[in-house]
Amino acid sequence: MGYDSLESCVRDLERQGELVRVTEEVDPCLEMAAVHMRVYERAGPAILFENVKGSRFRALSNLFGTMDRSRFIFRDTLERVKALVELKYDPIRMAKSPLRYLPVLRSATSALPRRARRSAPISFGTARISDLPQIVNWPRDGGPFITLPQVYSEDVNAPGVMKANLGMYRIQLAGNAYTADREIGLHYQIHRGIGVHQARANAAGRPLPVSVFVGGPPAHTLAAVMPLPEGLPETTFAGVLGNRAFRWFRDDAGCVVSADADFVITGMVHPHDNKPEGPFGDHLGYYSLAHPFPVMRVERVYHRKNAIWPFTVVGRPPQEDTSFGALIHELTGSAIPQEIPGVHAVHAVDAAGVHPLLFAIGSERYTPFLEDRGPQELLTIANHIFGKNQLSLAKYLWICAREDDPGLDIHDVAAFMMHILQRFDPARDLHFQTKTTIDTLDYSGTGLNSGSKLAIAATGPLRRKLWRELPAGLEFPRPFAAARMVFPGVAALEAPPFTTYADAEREIGALADELRSLDLAGFPLIVLCDDAAFTAASIDNFVWVTFTRSNPSHDVHGVGSFIEHKHWGCRGPLIIDARVKPHHAPPLEKDAGVERRIDRLAERGASLHGIF
Repeated sequence: MGYDSLESCVRDLERQGELVRVTEEVDPCLEMAAVHMRVYERAGPAILFENVKGSRFRALSNLFGTMDRSRFIFRDTLERVKALVELKYDPIRMAKSPLRYLPVLRSATSALPRRARRSAPISFGTARISDLPQIVNWPRDGGPFITLPQVYSEDVNAPGVMKANLGMYRIQLAGNAYTADREIGLHYQIHRGIGVHQARANAAGRPLPVSVFVGGPPAHTLAAVMPLPEGLPETTFAGVLGNRAFRWFRDDAGCVVSADADFVITGMVHPHDNKPEGPFGDHLGYYSLAHPFPVMRVERVYHRKNAIWPFTVVGRPPQEDTSFGALIHELTGSAIPQEIPGVHAVHAVDAAGVHPLLFAIGSERYTPFLEDRGPQELLTIANHIFGKNQLSLAKYLWICAREDDPGLDIHDVAAFMMHILQRFDPARDLHFQTKTTIDTLDYSGTGLNSGSKLAIAATGPLRRKLWRELPAGLEFPRPFAAARMVFPGVAALEAPPFTTYADAEREIGALADELRSLDLAGFPLIVLCDDAAFTAASIDNFVWVTFTRSNPSHDVHGVGSFIEHKHWGCRGPLIIDARVKPHHAPPLEKDAGVERRIDRLAERGASLHGIF
């Protein structure tokens, strides 16, 4: 089966006990997000807010809040999509197993986008931007945002639905310098298809038509975040995943309208028309700050009858978008090894904000006749990963060879890092890229989209035994006092507040000189932090602090460090300075007053009773 609308999905989930209706009036400014986060943290149901303050439209959140619910929504099509991805990369499978793949090809053909009549449900009525639920998630957000948009654009030089891009980039609806009801902000990051489309429109001196779809069948939402292989349009993928062709038409202005969406906002992006967008609480757990981004001049806002406005809350992982990552891995896990020769598995660590930390398992086959030859093929793979689509946004890449432990679980963060820490040679196996691009949302670097990368590649026999506890009597020199074990081989060391990089060089240089006389063979990694107890309290805390608060070129140090023919290495423990820096974005914190209001709302609200 497949859903023809978001409403049909809501009704199905309600029959399964997977949805709750909130009938009390809830304020879209912070309160709805607070309700969502409490329900999500308890792995609760999807939430349909039926009384949104200031709006006549209903709103839905936590639709993909658990993997079980996500799999249920796509229960009839997940295997079909997996098979389609397999065929994309290995067409020979068709000849080997025609009974398995023929139905898949038929469904893919029937899922091609179809032109719909202008009388489609989306044409029920029109609205203004200010009529939409003005949802604000975090106290310092610059205004209300669309957090689950499907942003549609075409290449002005080669238009057409089959060549279009459907992506998910946050949309600011109001605030800052936007003209109310007439302008909205498009935040799209580097390596996004819409950026290519705008560049070509700019070169042609033409405005870029853009359509923003909100709601519709859940398959449309997931399709907008899928990292699809070249040649497989998101609109076609949505049809296969939803078991229903993506239906569309063009309005009087020539803009594409999704016939099954709940809302469609159409407009134009004119060359060099930018305004500040943000701040916004993002998936790294901090605010992305205000920066110039393209402005969309709104022409029309369509909606269907009884439309539902879907939204999510973005913040420090795990959040609802964690399910997106897990679903994507299920559907496309076989694709990466086909795209990058020698790769067996890749894992973007969600707890670290996805792009800051990437794990990979590859092969090391170049010179099997040599012992302890060091990483060779792994370095080729690492360079390929750093140049591959969204993987190119990775900041830290930890990569090892499958031959050293075929049973290693790439999703076991501590075990994977310990495997590498037991084997890497810090004098040889640290490979930096400086003055390059990183994730737009990562403020650890030197500017917007700017920073550095570090690949740590390890292969071969064990080099050291990792200590499982701090040695008795071990004292770090002041002002580095409080140390905590994170997991074997890793210590969190509390440091004084960061001031400047010049001061940090002096402080850490003095620390490294002191440590050179100590036996720290079992601690190959020391992380400097502001709060050692918090950093060491959980693996999630450790990877979040370490990899969202450090820029490899500036913040990676080491005991006995040296530069040899432009290669940086160290002979003792690696030191990562993960203290908060003055240029970092502030972390997300809940509003205490809003939390108290939600407590009172839950006490007196029958529909909220018992769901958190």
